[in-house]
Amino acid sequence: MTAAELHQDAIVIDGLIIAKWNRELFEDMRKGGLTAASCTVSVWEGFQATVNNIAETNKLLRENNDLVIPVRTTADIHAAKAAGKTGIIMSFQNAHAFEDQLGYVEIFKNLGVGIVQMCYNTQNLVGTGCYERDGGLSGFGHEVVAEMNRVGIMCDLSHVGSKTSEEVILASKKPVCYSHCLPSGLKEHPRNKSDEELKFIADHGGFVGVTMFAPFLKKGIDSTIDDYAEAIEYVMNIVGEDAIGIGTDFTQGHDQTFFEWLTHDKGYARRLTRFGKIVNPLGIRTIGEFPNLTETLLKRGMTEAQVRKIMGENWVRVLKDVWGA
Repeated sequence: MTAAELHQDAIVIDGLIIAKWNRELFEDMRKGGLTAASCTVSVWEGFQATVNNIAETNKLLRENNDLVIPVRTTADIHAAKAAGKTGIIMSFQNAHAFEDQLGYVEIFKNLGVGIVQMCYNTQNLVGTGCYERDGGLSGFGHEVVAEMNRVGIMCDLSHVGSKTSEEVILASKKPVCYSHCLPSGLKEHPRNKSDEELKFIADHGGFVGVTMFAPFLKKGIDSTIDDYAEAIEYVMNIVGEDAIGIGTDFTQGHDQTFFEWLTHDKGYARRLTRFGKIVNPLGIRTIGEFPNLTETLLKRGMTEAQVRKIMGENWVRVLKDVWGA
């Protein structure tokens, strides 16, 4: 089987996309052969604004149902593959939308949200993000984790502080994930995870999606798809071939205003970080170039079975464990 044939045959899942939602993006997802993608519908927004985002997303999915379908179960992912469409998993990058209401967790599950990151860079009512002193998982946070376990929403720890992450991993009865991260063993950065952190989540049944976000890669904006593949190999050597997947963090279509919103606390307050110029690795600049990743991993010596696991099979297995279907 050629690389192109394998990519076409495989389940291909991107565990984190925060791109600009429109038909052009969905067309590029199809060009890239994406079976499913976890797409951010909430970062700094509270409950009402997030509900509004979901309503807008539902409308967009209806209007483009020749290209995409909503995903609530792993059966929906397989249905998307069979139909030649891309399944859209709605996800949050911050638990802020739960506000101080535990009941909102189930409400958002019923609205189709499948993955929620506990914090986005800073402190919220649940715990602490990776850009400030980490006070760990709060009492309310423990309740939120238990409720997410109960209703079937996956806990994501990508932008979460080390101590809060460790306490979520220990508190959760279901697998949790770093949906999009890179190893600090290749580049030291507040958003990257140490070898110890990567091993800890894997040892406790968790999952790691590897990102290609240039500011966190060893060579920054000079990175290529081979540098991304190197990071995938590095993580796999720590967590094993069954606990790893892809979470690109594609920001396709967004302008500088969007990044200013992301990099300020609550979207408007103090500056947390500067990304500088953002250029995706050469060879996978756009979602449409996704097949190049399958080809690169094969060329670097991975087996067909390993590539299938990394490109999507592992995501399906762990999501079924969390979602229950």
